[in-house]
Amino acid sequence: MNSVVLVGRVGRDAEIKYFESGKVKASFSLAVNRWDSKTKSEVADWFNIDVWEKQAEFAGEYVKKGIQIAVDGRIALNKWTDKVTGNDRESFLVVANNIRLLGSKRDAEVL
Repeated sequence: MNSVVLVGRVGRDAEIKYFESGKVKASFSLAVNRWDSKTKSEVADWFNIDVWEKQAEFAGEYVKKGIQIAVDGRIALNKWTDKVTGNDRESFLVVANNIRLLGSKRDAEVL
């Protein structure tokens, strides 16, 4: 089963894209902290998140840099051709099904 749940802080405001087909997509980055036993400190792993349709509209309005959220979704492979080098490229991203705002109301007001 391809399923992932991430809890972290938004790295950049959600960017909304509207397609001619009527579909809506929002994209943003998410930093998830973890403990690194080698350096004995917390480090951030960064994830690119895509969300579609109704959740994309929600993200465009509420997903702002610095807020804490939870994302439920699946891992997907993104493939493209680099316009500069012409090389085929690929990276993993998370396609979100659900986004939940976390933290207190005061946390959101500070941002």
